[in-house]
Amino acid sequence: MSETTELSFEDALKQLEKIVTELESGQAPLEKSLELYQEGARLKALCEARLEAARLQVEKISLTKAGAVEGVAPAEFS
Repeated sequence: MSETTELSFEDALKQLEKIVTELESGQAPLEKSLELYQEGARLKALCEARLEAARLQVEKISLTKAGAVEGVAPAEFS
């Protein structure tokens, strides 16, 4: 299968969707299904890592009563 670490989130998600569709069709032989499953697991992990990285970049913007930007701080997630 392809090297997944170079893919953008969107490309990884598209490939993952194709894999899911192929697996759901039930048309792939067993060995091919196992390869697809393994590649899907890698793509899922990549997507999750990219989403987590994006989540950590989100910033909390505080505004004054007038609506002007007062400050920016890292987002806090519980």
